[in-house]
Amino acid sequence: MANKGPSYGLSRQVQDKIDRKYDPDLEQRLVEWIMAQCGSGVGKPTEGKQGFQDWLKDGCVLSELINSLHHADKPVKKIQSSSMAFKQMEQVSQFLNAAEAYGVTKTDMFQTVDLWEGKDLAAVQRTLMALGSIAVTKDDGTFRGNPDWFFKKAQENRRDFSEDQLKSGKSVIGLQMGSNKGASQAGMTGYGRPRQIMNP
Repeated sequence: MANKGPSYGLSRQVQDKIDRKYDPDLEQRLVEWIMAQCGSGVGKPTEGKQGFQDWLKDGCVLSELINSLHHADKPVKKIQSSSMAFKQMEQVSQFLNAAEAYGVTKTDMFQTVDLWEGKDLAAVQRTLMALGSIAVTKDDGTFRGNPDWFFKKAQENRRDFSEDQLKSGKSVIGLQMGSNKGASQAGMTGYGRPRQIMNP
């Protein structure tokens, strides 16, 4: 981690809550997918959160991953391993830009510091899950691995209705609006008047 001391009080509680979101089983699945997608050249991390972070931290594995999801025009042109912090963070941000261009939404993206400083590795897992889901959904032949590991994203299902179909739908009372069968105003009183209850 970066040169930060331990956190205390509320900061510690917040960090503990973030850390609890990290899923070790999901880590295993993501490692298996990345190795299947990129090949054995990316290596295998040591088990656990710290090993997962160290494996992805320099951005090279992530860049290989996003490049493997493209046929010809690779989004990350230069993948260079470096021991310099700003070069590693730059490599991670290139992956994030390429992932966004691939279709991962901004809300599913992690921040570079989430990975680099180990602040929120659950967010890194979310981004990789979203990337895998989009790859499975696109089904363009670049995905390698088990497609059951990811959810398929919903796709547009356009329907074209004729004018007659649209007009006939306007006369139907939808069940969401309730029903007017058996409706009656019997026993209603005028507004503002109390109900007359008489005991004979």
